[in-house]
Amino acid sequence: MAAIPRREILEKFRKMITDGVPIVGGGAGTGLSAKAEEAGGIDLIIIYNSGRYRMAGRGSAAGLLAYGNANEIVKEMAYEVLPVVKKTPVLAGVNGTDPFVIMPLLLTELKTMGFSGVQNFPTVGLFDGTMRQSFEETGMGFGLEVDMIAEAHKLDLLTTPYVFNPDEARAMARAGADIVVAHMGVTTGGSIGATSAKSLDACVKEIDAIADAARSVRKDVILLCHGGPISMPDDARYILERCEGLHGFYGASSMERLPAEAAIAGQTADFKANRKG
Repeated sequence: MAAIPRREILEKFRKMITDGVPIVGGGAGTGLSAKAEEAGGIDLIIIYNSGRYRMAGRGSAAGLLAYGNANEIVKEMAYEVLPVVKKTPVLAGVNGTDPFVIMPLLLTELKTMGFSGVQNFPTVGLFDGTMRQSFEETGMGFGLEVDMIAEAHKLDLLTTPYVFNPDEARAMARAGADIVVAHMGVTTGGSIGATSAKSLDACVKEIDAIADAARSVRKDVILLCHGGPISMPDDARYILERCEGLHGFYGASSMERLPAEAAIAGQTADFKANRKG
């Protein structure tokens, strides 16, 4: 599948916004997930290393640790996912803090492979406290992820970065981000999801603040939400109804892990419920 032009994707999304139709993106850790998401009408598919761990039964946070080379894993997964996606833009999760890549070359390679855009994952934005301070002080800070988005923007790739606070939203908007994704933390629920999260009402306040910050730089920024307690369709509906400047939802665990867990467990239980005679 060839990369879909950024202009074409944004034209579609702006029409959806005008028509009041939410934009929905989702992570795909397997080719089957991608095929099923496309069959359901998804607007964006994102491949990043956490998808591999998530669909292998490990927590999504595994993608933040040193269990494999994140950028190489995404390229490996591309050969499973890209050939089965027929018409949906596919984005690559890029580890912008990786000191062992020449970023313009990596981004050009991803575009040549058929990726239509990028997202910043793994991200140091999910770290806080002393560890986050250490990353920032030793040259592995969030600013490198902003630089990656700016470089991708120069290459006319769609850019949909995660942000965690208003300052990061402003930085990504200045870098040219097309879509800012307000990240509310690791998704809760299921057998390997997080068990602690902020409330949905707290998410509304944080998303509104992120939206205001991004649009203080550029009025045309599209805003999606992701993660934390926003794990099911009703959760997303609750947030969308209360955040005026929100245009949709991006799910990862919500889109492939939680549905798979429920469906497989239910199907197995139904088979086990059969009796002879």
